[in-house]
Amino acid sequence: MAKATILLVEDEAPQRALLHQMLQDEGYEVVEAGSAEQALECLQQQRFDLVLSDWKLPGANGMELFRNLQSQCPEVAFVMVSAYGTIARAVDAVRAGADDYLAKPFTREAVLLSVERSLRARRLEDENRRLNQALSERDRLVDMIGRAPGMQRLYRQLEKVAGTEATVLLCGESGTGKELAARALHTLSARNAGPFVAVNCAAIPTGLAEAEFFGACKGAYSGSDRDRPGYFQMAQQGTLFLDEIAELAPDLQAKLLRAIQDKKIRRIGGNQEENVEVRLVAATHRNLEDEVAAGRFREDLFYRLNVLQLQLPPLRERKEDIPLLADHFLDLFAKRHGITKPRLPTEARRRLLDHPWPGNVRQLANAVERAVLLSEDGQVTPSDLPELPAASQAIHFKLDPQGIQWEAFEKEALSQALELAGGNRSRAARLLDLPYKAFLYRLEKHGISGQAR
Repeated sequence: MAKATILLVEDEAPQRALLHQMLQDEGYEVVEAGSAEQALECLQQQRFDLVLSDWKLPGANGMELFRNLQSQCPEVAFVMVSAYGTIARAVDAVRAGADDYLAKPFTREAVLLSVERSLRARRLEDENRRLNQALSERDRLVDMIGRAPGMQRLYRQLEKVAGTEATVLLCGESGTGKELAARALHTLSARNAGPFVAVNCAAIPTGLAEAEFFGACKGAYSGSDRDRPGYFQMAQQGTLFLDEIAELAPDLQAKLLRAIQDKKIRRIGGNQEENVEVRLVAATHRNLEDEVAAGRFREDLFYRLNVLQLQLPPLRERKEDIPLLADHFLDLFAKRHGITKPRLPTEARRRLLDHPWPGNVRQLANAVERAVLLSEDGQVTPSDLPELPAASQAIHFKLDPQGIQWEAFEKEALSQALELAGGNRSRAARLLDLPYKAFLYRLEKHGISGQAR
């Protein structure tokens, strides 16, 4: 297990250097601050596992720093260091919630024991919190939003496969809730006390992808001043969710395949392999078999991922769930924005039911949030909803027995998608399930204009 990162707050340079060396020799990463003010700046810039602070500091004292820490970073452990004359104050800090205190003069063993004990206590608290959260979420899974037959079938499948260690591939259109399904798998599994790490493969810069996945050693590249864990290390003993798996570059696909097969990885700049113990869940809105046939996705990786494939139905195939989802989002966003939950009258409800929802549940959530913010007099009106063309206005196509002129058809499809999206190119590309760059290329080819993203 990687050693913790400690913020050392001490105004006396010799004492600070002594403590720094003690902790560093034990393998901890140490950041120094000479005052409470400097410490608070550090806490805003970096995540720490523990703060080791003297009580007597220039300006604000250690107790004031602890109170700030409690309000801003309550998950961070705190150990107070105190001279003989201020031990009573250090004890007060412990009574107020600090993890431990050290009396000067101290021994190396006392310092390391206090730090280790405090970190261990926090880890146990975090584990208990995750267990309680997992149990709470497990209780709610039975009542997940969606009564349509397709969703009920999905729930049964999730419960059945969650208890296995098999890799799962979640397939469905964008916005259907693939990450939610992955979280459900994690919550129902024996790994639910471990971390759930979600990764959007489409959002990782190509040059950083290997370091992001497998980690990097100190000095592996410019600006790398310490060892950095990758997604596999972060998900150790838990679940690693790889969304939009089809967007991975071919060279990274090969490295991912090896990590899955061997359950070992090697950090950039490292010469030793590390064992990884994670459950892998992948997701895509593309047809991976088509991607394999086109040479864009490795066939061997596809078979590794496609052990258990679950399909998430689009919202247009479960219209009966729209009122349930809308009511859930009304409640959620009203609480989030501190607004009284508005009513959803029949006319507004009908507008929601009539829409084809190409963006699925995510698009519905955005529409309801907008309505909550714009609503007046305690109810949502149709004008509070974004422009929602009815399903009858969606793009329909029937192939003529005599064939078609493809270029004309493509141009018409692009034009209709732009019209449905109100001229927004990014939304229109999603309607046609085209990558944004490919959509722009086709617009330029046909001389069609539209708004930017």
